Amino acid sequence: SNPTVAIAGCTGAVGQELIRLIGERRPALGDIHLLASESSAGTHVTVNGETIEVRGLHGYDFTGTDIAFFAVGAETSDGHVPRAAQQGCLVIDKSSAFRMRPDCPLVVPQVNAAAMAERPASNIIASPNCSTIPLVRALAPLQAAIGVRSAVVSTYQAASGVGLASIQDLLEDARLCLEEDMSDRPSRFPRPLAFNVVPQIDVFGEDGFTVEERKLVTESRKILGDPGLAITGTTVRVPVVNVHSEAVYVQCKRATTREEILAALCAEEGLRVEPGYDAYATPRFNPDPDAVSVGRIRLNPDDPRGVWMWLVADNLRPGAALNALQIAELAMKLSNPR
Repeated sequence: SNPTVAIAGCTGAVGQELIRLIGERRPALGDIHLLASESSAGTHVTVNGETIEVRGLHGYDFTGTDIAFFAVGAETSDGHVPRAAQQGCLVIDKSSAFRMRPDCPLVVPQVNAAAMAERPASNIIASPNCSTIPLVRALAPLQAAIGVRSAVVSTYQAASGVGLASIQDLLEDARLCLEEDMSDRPSRFPRPLAFNVVPQIDVFGEDGFTVEERKLVTESRKILGDPGLAITGTTVRVPVVNVHSEAVYVQCKRATTREEILAALCAEEGLRVEPGYDAYATPRFNPDPDAVSVGRIRLNPDDPRGVWMWLVADNLRPGAALNALQIAELAMKLSNPR
């Protein structure tokens, strides 16, 4: 029979995108239960044409649920995911709470589906950060075909990465700026975001790198199965409503050609490769919201091992909800999810 599913965080940006994707992809799911904070309990949300009442997460019993998607913050996941897992439910968690735990696979199905060959004893599968997913999906085919020695990443991350309220913050800030009020007003971001770029996502560590920058490093190493991979980055918030971009410089383990790079990337499912030098996606004009777009592919003229790429991916879809749903689809294929 089809698995019974719960979606925790159904009223947030990622939860709403997950509900949209279930409507588009029509996976073989049984009953769907919607969970949110107590303040949202009792409201109604439509899934696949059916209106479902939202329940409070705190009182929900996961015993009869086969798969639970958690699209909530790390603190909420910390408080409820272990309970769901102990009640026999397979949890797919979008937060950072369990990503680096050795007993919880961190999965991007196109890259490391083998990590899900057996159901984890923890009953928890983690979905990576929205900036890590497009990066590893572009690095994995190069790692397999040529070998990757190092990667330097600069991200350009949209407001939606911090949720629906942050989109409203950006739009309101932009409106006020256009009315020529450029004052340093209170903001959900470390600095007001409209007409600005902010080189800080999350808090700083003692080494000067932010939590987001550390996630790029540790998560990519775990997913690619290369604990020694030399990877470093700067994560930047930009005044874009939705869709993240990344400029990635990869040094391969040997000299390569642009043709070899293109062949490796084009063979990868779910990558939209723009072979022309002048062809590239942008957040506002993203031709395929379910793909990771790779453009501006060019070799470093001074280093035959060095290649630049420009990545664009919808952070709410491949960067979050779609990856989680693809994990569930893979789990359903591999075995009875319960």
